[in-house]
Amino acid sequence: MCVEPTTALMIGSALSSAMQYKQGKEAQKFRYQQQKDTNKLAKENAIQRYASEQLKINQKLKLAQEKGYDAKLKSKRTRAEFTSNLASSNLALSGSTEALMRDYYRTEGQYITSLNRNMNINISQYERNLEAIQFGQESQSVYEQPPNPEL
Repeated sequence: MCVEPTTALMIGSALSSAMQYKQGKEAQKFRYQQQKDTNKLAKENAIQRYASEQLKINQKLKLAQEKGYDAKLKSKRTRAEFTSNLASSNLALSGSTEALMRDYYRTEGQYITSLNRNMNINISQYERNLEAIQFGQESQSVYEQPPNPEL
């Protein structure tokens, strides 16, 4: 039994089309999986960077609070010592001692204000870093195109 050349050509063409369809479908599935993996990696990376930024800002906040607390304690100790020395020597506050106390309060206030200003700068930078992380995740993410079975 012989197969005509046109029939053989048609069978070969049909098999070739079926193979191309199968290969195309597999390639689409593979590309879709790669896109999903890329987006998953971008999201995990962003989550780790968010956690790192949160840890950093929490450490800075704690450090600023400790510095403020230490400054307040030192200030109270110094004022208590100064007033107890005045009281023990039976001296009243004179103009120069009042000026000295005003200068001390001013210096203390400037230090606390400086701590607060620096912390506000750190918080602003933290917020900008979070926006940059979000933008980075968006730029690393790709459009997911699911496989089209109808090619």
